[in-house]
Amino acid sequence: MAKVAFLGLGVMGYPMAAHLAKAGHEVTVYNRTAAKAEKWVAEHGGAMGLTPRAAAEDAEFVMACVGNDDDLRSVCLGADGAFAGMAENTIFVDHTTVSAKVTEELYAEAKGQGIAFVDAPVSGGQAGAENGQLVVMCGGDQADYDKAEAVIDAYAKLCKRLGDSGAGQKTKMVNQICIAGLVQALSEGLNFAEKAGLDAREVVEVIGGGAAGSWQMVNRVGTMADDEFEHGFAVDWMRKDLGICLDTADEIGASLPVTAVVDQFYKDVQALGGGRWDTSSLIKRLRALS
Repeated sequence: MAKVAFLGLGVMGYPMAAHLAKAGHEVTVYNRTAAKAEKWVAEHGGAMGLTPRAAAEDAEFVMACVGNDDDLRSVCLGADGAFAGMAENTIFVDHTTVSAKVTEELYAEAKGQGIAFVDAPVSGGQAGAENGQLVVMCGGDQADYDKAEAVIDAYAKLCKRLGDSGAGQKTKMVNQICIAGLVQALSEGLNFAEKAGLDAREVVEVIGGGAAGSWQMVNRVGTMADDEFEHGFAVDWMRKDLGICLDTADEIGASLPVTAVVDQFYKDVQALGGGRWDTSSLIKRLRALS
């Protein structure tokens, strides 16, 4: 078992850190709102640090799951950042979905201090985090990944290294690109079914086992049919992720026409007040157009 620090106790990080404690690791947590870290320690034991640096001191592995590029920089860098408290040959594992650019920047900074850095964004949403069934896509040096994998295993059903630093983030971009198109198509299909006088659940029962089937279809048809979206992965975060995808596409010369359109559809959902709704709320935009 290892000494692990976990930075960021949001809807994903809170249960992920809990799985580490359950697996027997010695866990110290940090959260920008200290009350949440105090609550976590009261429930799961371990300790809390008042700064990322304090949490990272003496840790063999430091895991992070925060909001965006700027949040990640803030927990890594500076006098109170995690890097300042990490010893040589320790490993920083970033589970945040961020740009490959900031990943490569922090990888280089860590390398200069003798620290390893593995980018390891996740897929599976809040339910995957709570059930320890996340898919983790990684980039970084092979030897560092090999050491980190055993710790990540506490909350992963699948963990794989895709290449050098940034490869994990680029793979997560592919994931989000595919989801955006799938959810829009599912929304259009279910809205069509409603207009045609069909029962959406019965339709999905038939088509879900065929070529049209997807995780989104299996797990979201019920809530979409019931117009319930106060759960899951928020539209605000999806737009953040799609922005990263679109910026990167411009840099590498990739064409993302469907992604660009769906991103604007999510903007419409935000205008409806749905920034915190689940990404499947794209169907509400279609219903609003009726």
